[in-house]
Amino acid sequence: MTQPKGALTGVRVLDLTRVLAGPTCTQMLGDLGAEVIKIERPDAGDDTRAFAPPFWPRTRESAYFLGANRNKKSVTLDIAKPEGQAIIHRLLDGGCDILVENFKVGALAKYGLAWEQLRQKYPRLIYCSITGFGQTGPYAPRPGYDALVQAMGGIMSLTGESDGPPQKVGVPIADLFAGLYGCIGVLAALNHRNATGEVQRIDIGMLDAHVAWLGNQAMNYLATGEDPQRLGNQHPNIAPYQEFPTKDGYIILAIGNDPTFERFCRSFGQEALLSDERFATNARRVENRQLVTDTLTPVMRSLTTAEWIEQLEALKIGCGPINTLDQVFADAQIKARNCVVQMRHASGEIIQVIANPVRLSGTPPQYRLPPPALGEHTHIVLRETIGMTDAELAALRIKEII
Repeated sequence: MTQPKGALTGVRVLDLTRVLAGPTCTQMLGDLGAEVIKIERPDAGDDTRAFAPPFWPRTRESAYFLGANRNKKSVTLDIAKPEGQAIIHRLLDGGCDILVENFKVGALAKYGLAWEQLRQKYPRLIYCSITGFGQTGPYAPRPGYDALVQAMGGIMSLTGESDGPPQKVGVPIADLFAGLYGCIGVLAALNHRNATGEVQRIDIGMLDAHVAWLGNQAMNYLATGEDPQRLGNQHPNIAPYQEFPTKDGYIILAIGNDPTFERFCRSFGQEALLSDERFATNARRVENRQLVTDTLTPVMRSLTTAEWIEQLEALKIGCGPINTLDQVFADAQIKARNCVVQMRHASGEIIQVIANPVRLSGTPPQYRLPPPALGEHTHIVLRETIGMTDAELAALRIKEII
């Protein structure tokens, strides 16, 4: 059966990114059907190839690299040398639609590859820059790191127990969101170019993206001028909406409105709470969140997690277990949705990657190419895309350009 074409089939992306924010953006474009040519440093490659252990079993690839680089062709190229820069220009001449980069602000100018240097020569090129702090502002020259952005962007002040230290999120979420916002920007710019012929640069700052997803907590601050406090696993605007201990572990109880709270109380012997003004509405429960927690904790300890989930789900009351990753990937829903995909790596080993969550009915995400070995596609891309001969490629290898 022929695989349906991707939404971006026929689009070519020149990927000058490394680590996570930029590769997240370009992997999404690749999943949607774009041809992504990933430029890597000869010998070393993307920094994340060395972010290990763990390596994938029986390969030399880090699990970190494998998570953000499928559907890409790896070309090793030293862009610090004039010959390498010339090859970049030949690739751009060869029909490149999008360039994505995450160098420090101004760093590509010394190679002749800055937006201002390319925009006139390549009038159909969409150029996306992903940096820590964007192209403008007093922090623009600074390098960006996920933990640094989480700290500066406020999420650490909101995460953790009320009496504990600030905590970062357990995955590099500042990087991931910057990459996803970058992809959204690229798709919007591509649609605009195709409609009008006009191209533009996308300027993504990790800190900007981070502030954008502070969501309701940011709005709470803007509405009151008061810094939200750390609440552990509790919700700032809803109660009860948090973890509770059970007879054998923990559960998340998510009661999102007053009718659901009433249903909970009538079903589990807590009718008396319904006549207590402190529990009467969500607003009052938020005001008295500690009382709510203290009152419901012994109730929740009366059953096991599995018993609670069975009974709460029957009542259509939000709940769920707090899964380890082992339990996540064994979950029936995760399996039913095919959230893990197998691909054969260049080493010959079968690797597993996380599926793209964007489910398109007509142009679904594709899994054409496994995360590449370093330089795996150098010769084939330079031959097929810009017509280099074997003799030219050999000469470039001797000079360590590729």
